[in-house]
This record gives sequence, C-alpha cells and structure tokens, in this order.
Amino acid sequence: MNTSLFHYDLPQDRIAQKPMEPREAAKLLVLGRASGKITDKHIRDLPDLLRADDLLIFNDSKVFKARLTAEIYGKNTRHAGQAVEIFLLRPEGNFWIALAKPGKKLHTGGRVMFEDGTKARVLGKRDDGTIDLDFGLPAEDVFTLADRFGDVPVPPYVEATQENTSIYQTSYAKHVGSVAAPTAGFHFTPALLEQLRAKGIETVFVTLHVGLGTFRPMKGETLEEHEMHSEWLHIPQETQHAIQQAKAQGRRVIVVGTTAMRAVESGIQSGFTNLFITPGYTFKVADGLITNFHLPKSTLIVLVSAFAGRDSILNAYKHAMDHGYRFYSFGDAMLIV
Repeated sequence: MNTSLFHYDLPQDRIAQKPMEPREAAKLLVLGRASGKITDKHIRDLPDLLRADDLLIFNDSKVFKARLTAEIYGKNTRHAGQAVEIFLLRPEGNFWIALAKPGKKLHTGGRVMFEDGTKARVLGKRDDGTIDLDFGLPAEDVFTLADRFGDVPVPPYVEATQENTSIYQTSYAKHVGSVAAPTAGFHFTPALLEQLRAKGIETVFVTLHVGLGTFRPMKGETLEEHEMHSEWLHIPQETQHAIQQAKAQGRRVIVVGTTAMRAVESGIQSGFTNLFITPGYTFKVADGLITNFHLPKSTLIVLVSAFAGRDSILNAYKHAMDHGYRFYSFGDAMLIV
C-alpha cells in the first residue's frame, strides 16, 4: 500500500504548542467506526459518551529525561572536548541503544563524558543510525543520571519551554521508560478519571515504553517497506483478566492511545513488540479508541486508518481542520466507536 495515501496538508499554526487548560475543555471529535458519522464534542463529555460498563485501557509508561549533553572524551580523537547530544532510547542487556548528534564524530571504541564525570563507551553503530553505548552501570543508575542532568524530549514540532517540558507526562504515569509520552492520556485529569469510575467505567493499565520508532516518518514508498522498531510492553494479570471478562460479557474495550492499542493487540503479556498495524488488520481486543490527531504519513495515522478506514479518517481530519481543532501531542482528540 502506498505511503502517500496517508498524507494530508496541515498549516503550521494548527500544531498545538501546549495543552488546553482546563484539559477537559479540549475538543473531541466523535467518529462512528462503522458509519463514519462525525459529532463535535469536548473531552468533558466523555462520561456521557461512554457506557457505564465500558473498559478503558491506559498506557502508564513514564517519560524520562532522555536527552543529555556530553563531551567527547579521550586523547586519541581530534574531536576530544567537543559537545555531543546523547538521546537515550532504551537499555538492552548491559548497554543502551541511543542516538548521538552529531553522530559522525563518534566511532566504535570512542567515549563520551557526562556532566558529573560519568563515562560511556561506544560499542558499535547500527544501520538505522543508533549507537550501542556502554555505561558500565545498571540501568537504574543511568535513569538516575538522566533524571539529574537530562531534559524531557518534547517532540520536534513543539518549541521546548520550561512549562511544556514539565507537563509532558500523563497524570497516571508510573513506570519509567518512555522517550515520548502516550499523548492521548494528556486529556485525563484525576478529576475526569474519578468521574468515569463513578459512572461504573472500569479503568486498567498496560505499560508500553514508547520509543522513537513509533513516531519516525515512513521513508519508503510503501507500507511494506517500513520496519517498526521494537518497544517493550507488559500487560499485568489483572488487566488481562479484565479484558477477558469484558469480552465474555459483551462489553466494549476502549483503548486510550495508539501505544495502548499496540500493546493489547500484540498478543503477548511481556516482552518486545514490533507490531505494525495496517489496513486489513483484524482487531482482536479493541472495540474503540481515544486518540489524538497524528502526523501525515506516520505509522500512527496508518493504525487509526486500519481501525476506522482510511477514507473515514482523512474525512475526519479535514473536518477537524475546518472546525478549528488543534493537532498533534498537545492537541485535541478523537473518540472512535
């Protein structure tokens, strides 16, 4: 399937730079999954739009301060002392997969030194532009280093400020490991969650640590050429039980965000997934989806197109542009049921 089929033009001024305040005031486009019918609502309407016996599934992964500044270290390199940005992606065994900018200044065997004197060695460079970085430390210690000296990596289409980096996190984030937030969850304040639960709506959690692969544009001409990066997930036993019970009782399972969707549809309880959901995919768990408006030609707009139909999604996006919706991470949302 051609990648260009998932393109649309978006004016720069429609990209939200910060969340709507209060969060419940954000717009909500309700899209009929089968009918394609569009209704304009707001996030605050969710308790009335959802059924009392619905099951909502959230991704509780927590973003860490993955972007750090280091300097190239060592006597045997002409780049010694020069600054380099290290973007930590995830631990893998005894080392970390990371991005380096500018990466051409780092070579296998080279070293970088961080603000507190911590050093890391480049074990190798991968074809996808990432590097393997050995800190000689447990992953927990590297997370501590990042928390002290790193920055929250807000998306490139958002101008980083002290305000928006401090709020680039869901209210229920729990397990550290993501380099990008599961942004559909930004709309769910503790007060809204309480309202939903008071109505009888069940809320459970999965963990999928979001990597850059989710958001990287598809560079090939067809979907089949795109290779998804693997992301780690865990589905707790209580969540698995809740899903099984809801399905057995004929209740709707509604996932909040495309990352939660990939987690529940991956068919595993714990481990890495590189599931790429494209049109023609048969959904096994999800009956509904709450999601933001995604970048053109991204794997995320492909996923929502698989769920509700490409023509229906592009029509909904056009409606959103025509009616003043805000797009991307800090923008408005869709409810597809």
